Amino acid sequence: MSHGVLALLGSGETGPSMTKVHRGLLTRLNDVRAVNLNTPYGFQENVPQMTEKLLAYFSTSLHVNVTPLDLRSFDDATTEQRQFFKDAVRTANYVFAGPGSPSYALRQWTPLGLTEDLTSVLAHGGVVCFSSAAGLTLGHYTPPVYEIYKAGTGPEWLEGLNVMAGVGLDCVVLPHYNNAEGRDYDTSRCYIGERRLRILEEQLPRGVGVLGIDEHTAAIIELATMTMTVRGKGEVHWRLDGRVSDFPSDSEVALADLGARARSFEALAPTIAPTINVVDEGELRALRDAHDRLATSLNTIRTAARAAGQYAIADEIRDALSAAGVVVRDGAIAPPK
Repeated sequence: MSHGVLALLGSGETGPSMTKVHRGLLTRLNDVRAVNLNTPYGFQENVPQMTEKLLAYFSTSLHVNVTPLDLRSFDDATTEQRQFFKDAVRTANYVFAGPGSPSYALRQWTPLGLTEDLTSVLAHGGVVCFSSAAGLTLGHYTPPVYEIYKAGTGPEWLEGLNVMAGVGLDCVVLPHYNNAEGRDYDTSRCYIGERRLRILEEQLPRGVGVLGIDEHTAAIIELATMTMTVRGKGEVHWRLDGRVSDFPSDSEVALADLGARARSFEALAPTIAPTINVVDEGELRALRDAHDRLATSLNTIRTAARAAGQYAIADEIRDALSAAGVVVRDGAIAPPK
């Protein structure tokens, strides 16, 4: 069993400052099998456009084809769709998720049991790269940032996926740590503000820390060495029992030095359930090829319908393709690779 890398991005997942981070992570892999999880933004009306933007970034800036994985709603997905999503995550070696809502993502990922799938990727030498909202879900606890910031919910914690336990830290992950959008009011600490974060910290069990990551900054955790390296424009911050340690870019820190309660990765990894192989790799490629051919044929029919003025039919085909994770534009189609 090899050890992978957990990369936590504070923001700017498709910005120039994070391109170097992605590239460094991807060069670790001999055969890149990258996937994007659309769940954090699955409630939004622009899911296809968000997916297209992310896939285009990886294709243009990093020359990597990323497979879009669709799980917008746990309740609306069939048992087969849930299992396909889980298997696709486990067979990937570069799992990316980013913007959206952390509380929404948790409502879908927790009953799915995504923690064991992400931990399996790490246990087999893969990379899990979560940014912004997705990064918030990985700690022991997660603050519902939008509910607190926008809806007036009192400071409280949600149960997180706790993937961080697998890398030896009992903590909360807090991206957008140095956010300053509020200008004359405090939107730092991922829009919660310092005052409310202190209230939240008082609710944490003793020994649970907060890992704060500045915007356009990455905390890269190497499981093989149990170290954290800081990359990007800002700093990474460790808060525990009233003390704060700040680590500038290019710092390397031993996780053991952070002083949190640790659970060794080796102790966690044997509990991972084996992947259920619904199809073998050859069958999976054949299914993907068939999916691409079907998507192309449907788009040809859609184009003909538009040309004949049958816009209602064309729109139904577009919606069906979008629901299957295919990015559709007028006159063009981008099936998953």
